[in-house]
Amino acid sequence: MASPYDQMTKIDNPGGSTTTRSKQTERRGSRRCKFTQLMRIRPSDPERDPFEDIRGTLSVSRSGIFFQSSVTTYEVGMRLFVTMPYSKEAASMSREYLAEVVRRDLLPNGLFGVGFKILMEMGLPSGFGSAYSTNNR
Repeated sequence: MASPYDQMTKIDNPGGSTTTRSKQTERRGSRRCKFTQLMRIRPSDPERDPFEDIRGTLSVSRSGIFFQSSVTTYEVGMRLFVTMPYSKEAASMSREYLAEVVRRDLLPNGLFGVGFKILMEMGLPSGFGSAYSTNNR
């Protein structure tokens, strides 16, 4: 008798025979979610030509982001400052991260697909802890 997994992976062919899908290994360390969140991206290297790219995410995981961009200067290994979720509001809950480009693909639509991994959070959100004084006596 077939197990539930075997039944889920069988494919019925029009000729009446059944085949089993090959098992593909998932290389990603965490699941990805497909939702859009606005982010602001800038190069962290002061030697590079500065740019500011404001884009929406296409795919997000705990440690990485994939998005489309028309900016041509992204390179694998390039370090970035990423602010997300990005808003011009002063009271926004944006956070800034240091990230590294790990993927850059030319897409059929003429844009570049860019993937980066988040290396670290840069600091506390602005205004956090400002009510506390270091001289509490």
